[in-house]
Amino acid sequence: MKKLIAALAAVAAFSAQAADTLTVAATAVPHAELLEFVKPALAEQGVELNVKVFTDYVQPNIQVAEKRLDANFFQHQPYLDEFNKGKGTELVSVAGVHIEPFGAYSSKLKSLDEMPDGATVVIPNDATNGGRALLLLAKAGVIGLKEGAGITATVKDIAENPKRIKIRELEAATLPRVLTQVDLALINTNYALEAKLNPTEDALVIEGSDSPYVNILVARADNKDSDAMQKLAAALHSEAVRQFIEEKYQGAVVPAF
Repeated sequence: MKKLIAALAAVAAFSAQAADTLTVAATAVPHAELLEFVKPALAEQGVELNVKVFTDYVQPNIQVAEKRLDANFFQHQPYLDEFNKGKGTELVSVAGVHIEPFGAYSSKLKSLDEMPDGATVVIPNDATNGGRALLLLAKAGVIGLKEGAGITATVKDIAENPKRIKIRELEAATLPRVLTQVDLALINTNYALEAKLNPTEDALVIEGSDSPYVNILVARADNKDSDAMQKLAAALHSEAVRQFIEEKYQGAVVPAF
């Protein structure tokens, strides 16, 4: 009987430990950096945070949906909505954390006024970030979009193209690597930061801080309200995180809480 009680106690202890452990997927900058920053505070609250760094925008969602990971932190709500719709997943937002103003970069041009006829421009190939890139180009006057074209605009929605630019769609993570091969690249800020680009200084045009693309902590419906997940959400909304974002990223990342 004593052995049985001891075994049951061990199982209970293991279960408690598992309940207080979160494994979260993130892209390296700034998401994994923010998670590493809050890790000590969570440990003091009895939550062990394991951060898994990914370089793509697909596997973090797949692995959370398949319960191989508890949560992820890399995407904005429009991307999640499109992913759920396209993949049949039912992932949910736990908390909005920050905005990464999206920018256009060039190693050849000093301003968009220098854009040559027939310039090659690369944008992300996923629906929401591709649409986001086209909206930024339209706002900058490089192209004109059909009336009603929104966040899922595609190249088919281009109504005006006075410079006859040639738009290529590539996986978002690869865009910094082709920057020297094209005239203009529209790059997500996390990948721009990883490539040592300074969005507030290097971008020829950039979204304002009022961007609707808030980066979110994402989980499943069955674990989003867990004690550990809510502690993580609260930590990411702390004043310490706000100060960390403002001091470290100098406007390239903007708190959204």
